[in-house]
Amino acid sequence: MPRLGEKYDIEIETISKPPAEYNTDEYFELDLPVAPAVMIGEEILVEGVDVSDEKLEAAICKQLGLPPPDQKKKGILGRVLRR
Repeated sequence: MPRLGEKYDIEIETISKPPAEYNTDEYFELDLPVAPAVMIGEEILVEGVDVSDEKLEAAICKQLGLPPPDQKKKGILGRVLRR
């Protein structure tokens, strides 16, 4: 994420807590997503799973009103599946 913060000149806030703190009543009252999670603005991009770099960058571009990043085709399988 730091690389994307530099690329798009955005602020990235990382919150890390011990897993036990995410399972408390106080945490659930905050109405925050289940960890691990990624939020962009007020939108929850993913919760409970990791996110791919490509999906994260596309969501950042959408939030900033920018066109989506170039999607590089990955080998023959990537070319076949993208058609």
